[in-house]
Amino acid sequence: MHIQQNLSLKNYNTFGIDAKAKFFVSISSIDELKHVLSLKDYPKKFILGGGSNMLLTKDVDALVVHIDLKGIEIIEEIDDLIHIKANAGENWHEFVLWCLSHDYGGLENLSLIPGNVGSTPIQNIGAYGVELKDVFVSCEAMNIETFEVRTFDFDECQFDYRESIFKQDLKGKYIITSVTFKLTKKNHNLNTHYGAIESELQKMSVSQPTIQDISNAVITIRESKLPDPKKIGNSGSFFKNPIISNEQLELLKLNFPDMPSYIISDTEVKVPAGWLIERAGFKGKTLGEYGVHKHQALVLVNYGDAKGQDIYQLSLLIQKTIYRIFNINIETEVNII
Repeated sequence: MHIQQNLSLKNYNTFGIDAKAKFFVSISSIDELKHVLSLKDYPKKFILGGGSNMLLTKDVDALVVHIDLKGIEIIEEIDDLIHIKANAGENWHEFVLWCLSHDYGGLENLSLIPGNVGSTPIQNIGAYGVELKDVFVSCEAMNIETFEVRTFDFDECQFDYRESIFKQDLKGKYIITSVTFKLTKKNHNLNTHYGAIESELQKMSVSQPTIQDISNAVITIRESKLPDPKKIGNSGSFFKNPIISNEQLELLKLNFPDMPSYIISDTEVKVPAGWLIERAGFKGKTLGEYGVHKHQALVLVNYGDAKGQDIYQLSLLIQKTIYRIFNINIETEVNII
């Protein structure tokens, strides 16, 4: 364990922003994490996971603690269910592929989402009809002040759409160190009805899909719509899909009859933020080194050496424009640092 100074974080955030950490250390064990958190010489600490859900708008004047905890283990097996614990530093997509290689079902719709395991409960990640909460058992997290490791069960995490207690009441108070998932061993609950999965399976000539087939379809769809962060800096979906009332939707449809929506409850619907952004004219918009991706309006991109502050200002312009046109507030899914 070695503390470095003035280290570029360009390789530690998927946007590829060249912000610097005043101090930087990577930890690979719980004991190292406790030791680093207890260091009095570095009163300000910034916890960094996979760097996939943040936009750095400035240098980080703190000790950046990179969580590199690795390891996957089977906790228990109950009939057709298996509980698997993955440590926070495991790459999410590689973990999904590991589960698929053992024919464990439940994560296939969440293939190719960037980031590490430790950040998945914070955001309650989701894609193609599945959310993390659907396969979540518990997570272990360290209290930043007391260094105690506590287990949070499903109810304690207070999951909501792209939300959890770790983004609300406990934000900045705990570091997730591991997550335990409940997956199926044989009787997999296949979810193919969301998005373009079924049509992609048809293109693949698959009539009776396996979980591997669904994962391959999701990967193909995501690769066709979303840029690879290794080639074009991005953080996936930058904005949440807004939820509005049925009454507001009916009013909007007077002027925008083709506005898509998905039923959330008897009184609310979800509107695709990507559709709103595209309709507002931002899809494919390029401003020098940054802009909005040409295939997916939800994704803001860094084409090379963009500043985080520039991308942030673009996000503000998009939010203001969406509100002016549609009277809808769209919230960022990405954390602005």
